Amino acid sequence: MDLKSLNYFISVYELKSFSAAAKACFIAQPSISAAIAQLEQQLKVQLFIRHARGVTPSEQGKKLFPLAKQLLGQAGAIKSVFSEKTHKQPFNLGVTRGLGVERMSLLLKEFTSANPSVELTLVPHTENVDARIILKDELQENEQYIDMWHEDYLLAVPYDHIFALEDTVTIQQLDGLPFIQRMPCSAWDHLQDTLAIAGISLDVRAKITTIDYALGLVHAGLGCAFLPAHSEIIKRSDVVFRPIVGLQLTREIVLAYTTSSKAINNLKRLARKHAH
Repeated sequence: MDLKSLNYFISVYELKSFSAAAKACFIAQPSISAAIAQLEQQLKVQLFIRHARGVTPSEQGKKLFPLAKQLLGQAGAIKSVFSEKTHKQPFNLGVTRGLGVERMSLLLKEFTSANPSVELTLVPHTENVDARIILKDELQENEQYIDMWHEDYLLAVPYDHIFALEDTVTIQQLDGLPFIQRMPCSAWDHLQDTLAIAGISLDVRAKITTIDYALGLVHAGLGCAFLPAHSEIIKRSDVVFRPIVGLQLTREIVLAYTTSSKAINNLKRLARKHAH
């Protein structure tokens, strides 16, 4: 039994799929299947139950999982004790607000894995940085950029609000609507101008800075909010998102940079990989 086979086992266990584990481990699926088969032969047990949509761990597989995690953790600790301390190169990445924790965490995990000699620090996008992940509207003249994410602004309403029963909301229905204003927000000025032309005003109940707080207040029933509806928040079950008829606004998120380096080239590659 070797550590590599245990690592493959953990990947299959967590992803519940041989093909997904093979992609995550950057190897061919037959290699990962052979490693698991060899592990099962050595232990004389069946670790996974195969079915059409993937695999589920057997009782023996469930027993092995925490032991394998512990053993690999100890192996990593031993390696770090005897590894030479290397000087890490600072890398300041400027980020704008409200990019989404899940997708940014995945991107940054891959970035740090690809750049082990880099010490990553996230800072406000207005500071002195090596690169920035920002709204396209925030680009400076000397910056090059790579498109990453495009997101429509939608009206977020409580799941028990009357608007949740409708497929769309009209501009006229917004008149007097209790509202959570997010500041700063690139779409706010356009929304205000559109409402002013229509002679409509909102009942602003709170002004906050983050998308998470806005969602929390919407869920609590304090009001509705106009938010960029990326996949991480639109899947929430406690808030409903509805388009406003005649009002289509989109925010564009880009990776901005002015120089080239190995770390920045890796970040550019990952930006293209995660773009949608």
